[in-house]
Amino acid sequence: MAYDVVIAGAGHNGLVAAAYLARAGRRVLVLERLDHVGGLAISARAFPGVDARLSRYSYLVSLLPSKIVKDLGLGIELRRRRYASYTPVGDTGLLVDNADPERTAASFRKVTGSDADHRAWREFYALTGQVAAKVAPTLLEPMPGRAEMRELVGPRAWRDLFERPIGETVAERFADDTVRGVVLTDALIGTFADPDTDLLANRCFLYHVIGDGTGEWNVPVGGMGAVSGALEAAARAAGAEIRTGAEVIGIDPSGEVTFRDERGEHAVGAGHVLVNLPPAVLDRLLGRAPEQPEGAQLKVNMVLSRLPRLKDPEVDPRAAFSGTFHINESREQLAQAYREAAAGRIPSLPPAEVYCHSLTDRSIIGVEGETMTLFGLHMPARLFRENPDKSRQEALEATLRSINSVLAEPIEDCLLRAPEPCLEAKTPVDLEREAGLPGGHIFHRDLAWPYGAGGEWGVETEHERILLCGAGAARGGGVSGIPGHNAAMKVLRG
Repeated sequence: MAYDVVIAGAGHNGLVAAAYLARAGRRVLVLERLDHVGGLAISARAFPGVDARLSRYSYLVSLLPSKIVKDLGLGIELRRRRYASYTPVGDTGLLVDNADPERTAASFRKVTGSDADHRAWREFYALTGQVAAKVAPTLLEPMPGRAEMRELVGPRAWRDLFERPIGETVAERFADDTVRGVVLTDALIGTFADPDTDLLANRCFLYHVIGDGTGEWNVPVGGMGAVSGALEAAARAAGAEIRTGAEVIGIDPSGEVTFRDERGEHAVGAGHVLVNLPPAVLDRLLGRAPEQPEGAQLKVNMVLSRLPRLKDPEVDPRAAFSGTFHINESREQLAQAYREAAAGRIPSLPPAEVYCHSLTDRSIIGVEGETMTLFGLHMPARLFRENPDKSRQEALEATLRSINSVLAEPIEDCLLRAPEPCLEAKTPVDLEREAGLPGGHIFHRDLAWPYGAGGEWGVETEHERILLCGAGAARGGGVSGIPGHNAAMKVLRG
């Protein structure tokens, strides 16, 4: 049987592409090796007997354009968080309260000793806000060229965000080590790089501040599975055929796709093949040497019986943990962790950040307590290759020591027990084994600049019929749907 389009992989980007193409009247088949759709954008009951639906891998939404939500009629709610972040510093902390600028200013003054860094903070994020408003609309259009992007954002933003290392920009603008670190964490999520020398950190930073023209990181009500569920419903309602338990095992440049399911092996033909898989996996399917990407994060999922106490008596834990709670992420602490990881050692005091989804959205939890998601930085896959289980345990223990160093009580005392503590850790090697991500890279490969050769959609491969539609496409990464949209537009517009 021939299709207009076969999509390999039913992650959220594949579902976006399927919905757009099917709505345009194309005959679409989506093949997914797992028994469910959504890829890593899912909700799961990670702990037996505990009614808590965790966004097990992806957990917040920023890059998903409101245009895609509107175009596809997605019935999802993305809820804004009042508190952007809290960073413990000794017995106090830096609280960024979106609803109370004076409280934020007072917090900066208390931590830094002056108003200078708060003024610099406002100026810097006014600049990133301007860049976000200009760049975000281009993500759903043919790729602008380098010169066009430079003209669009202006010379100052180009210099500070695109042209020189983001670490230099941050060091120039901010004096306080804690404030510098809070800014730089957005340059390091899932990315192993030195922000003082490596422009890869700039690319990571840009994708973290330009989401949907605002850069806000919002909570998907119902968990990340609600987003993928809405996309699946949109694709099926438009007429797309979705088969789970169907693993793609071969792709030919002619448009033939071979897949395996419980009944055996099958082949189908298509005018286009959209690949919602890492580029390294596409390499293998095409019979060539694959890329070697490397992820760099530790993900820890927890359910707590209660929130831990803070050293800072002036801040309610519900405020501190409903935004991003930074753990040992000053500039020097980030640099020390990078040096240790680059030398092949698990960082002695791992930088990390946590937030509690259930503080913003109670629909995901049916027990007394809270969900907590931890994302650890500078944990490259190379640290876990030789002995994955031992290294995972070592990284987890070091990370728990790190969070305990900034709390008034051990986090272990707050874990829900059912009867075992509700805690699971995922390394890049775990993601490679469980989710098929080469190197455990959550962006499929290193992020690219949001510009390139004029007139291209950023999804093309050397084969005319084969297009990337996943996170490994240009302007991919994160839960965005952008590559899925762009691959669909390439098919529909040529």
